[in-house]
Amino acid sequence: MPRKSTRLTFAVLATGAGVFSMLQSLIAPALPTVQHALHTSQSTATWVMTAYLLSASIFTPILGRVGDLIGKKRTLVAVLVTVAVGCLLAALAPSIGVLIVARVVQGVGGALFPLSFGIIRDEFAASEVSGSISNLSAVIAAGGGVGMVAAGPIVTALDYRWLFWIPVAIVIAATLIAVRYVPESPNRAKGNVNWLGAVLLSAWLVALLLPLSQAGTWGWGSARVLGLFGAAVVLFALWLYSEARSRSPLIDLKVMRLPAVRTTNAAALLFGAGMYSIWSFLPGFVQTPSSAGYGFGASVTAAGLLMLPMLVAMFFSGVLSGRLEPVVGAKSLLVTGAALGAVACGFLALWHDEQWQIAVVAGLFGLGIGLAFASMANLIVGSVPADQTGAATGMNANIRTIGGSIGAAVTSVLVTGHPQSSGLPYEAGYTHGFTLLAVLCLAAALAALLVPVRRAGRRVVTGTAELREPVATRG
Repeated sequence: MPRKSTRLTFAVLATGAGVFSMLQSLIAPALPTVQHALHTSQSTATWVMTAYLLSASIFTPILGRVGDLIGKKRTLVAVLVTVAVGCLLAALAPSIGVLIVARVVQGVGGALFPLSFGIIRDEFAASEVSGSISNLSAVIAAGGGVGMVAAGPIVTALDYRWLFWIPVAIVIAATLIAVRYVPESPNRAKGNVNWLGAVLLSAWLVALLLPLSQAGTWGWGSARVLGLFGAAVVLFALWLYSEARSRSPLIDLKVMRLPAVRTTNAAALLFGAGMYSIWSFLPGFVQTPSSAGYGFGASVTAAGLLMLPMLVAMFFSGVLSGRLEPVVGAKSLLVTGAALGAVACGFLALWHDEQWQIAVVAGLFGLGIGLAFASMANLIVGSVPADQTGAATGMNANIRTIGGSIGAAVTSVLVTGHPQSSGLPYEAGYTHGFTLLAVLCLAAALAALLVPVRRAGRRVVTGTAELREPVATRG
């Protein structure tokens, strides 16, 4: 591929991944509006989020592997078309059922993350790979922030359906450019898709994530929750057995056991728990009426603006990490990012009486997210064979999502478990929740310290890019 076209390729990848990340958080502030407009209950409306989460968790690693096998560009274009169709269906949805189906379709876009990382590794020069992955990670992280900030003004000025009309136009444009300018990678994994492994992976992810997201409604001790957790354990064991015996595993367990991969994934699980919980509960905290004894009674738009420092900091630190990674190493950046998250949550647990304190915490946590996102992606990409990039980075994103689901579920118990007579949470619930998130981020930093130190190893050629296969030592 002509080197001059890498910028256009990156623009397409960043647009697709950024839109998907934005769709994760864009609808959350508008759920009450959706509930009213489509004449449904609050519990049904929450499936707009749950369906998206489950779909993305299933398709991210599966289609990442498909891209490794049949071609990353081909799979990327198919995924972009699917996301555009999902957004169009959501914009036109006449009922909550159709909107939920549309969100399932949109969840296919989770595969944009591993496919984009794989294309960068295959097609960019070795000197560009780390910085490009960091920049793309910054866009992905910032996309979630854009969703939180933009949702209120869009719904207020237009209508909640424009939360989907706008992405339709953007994704269609990105698809057309991708067809014309993104090259097809010459690197292909050997074998076929292990469909039994794909079904079992999907089954245990649904069995795990569904009760985590619905336990607040169903009850933690309910038969449905306990039964699904038990099924998740059994299905996970069957999936491991199937993958271990397969000649063409969906997720190569040998790759997942690499020291750098397993320690990075452990940090991703813990940091994801803190990150997604902050995204979920901090806006609710600032929107709580001051009559509850805390909170600021902020509108959706005002709450989004208080998250603006997080958005700016995420993008800034993500881009900066690409310049710092060759100097200090991705491991140091991951440790620093997780530690900043811990400091931010600790600060929030102690001081949250003024709006400027919320803005400072948001900015500090945003710095941590930008550093952690970029460093995790670089650690995984630099530690696995080229033909496993899609599956490995897809699984890392999935593990981060699983951590987020666990963190959000546990934090929800702490925040909403014992409400006031008005139905609002006590301030202590939020304090305990923020303290837990600080502990989780600190644990992520400790896990990151176990990531092996990378040093120069033998060179391998992957497509047009020449990388150095890392040789790991304990540091």
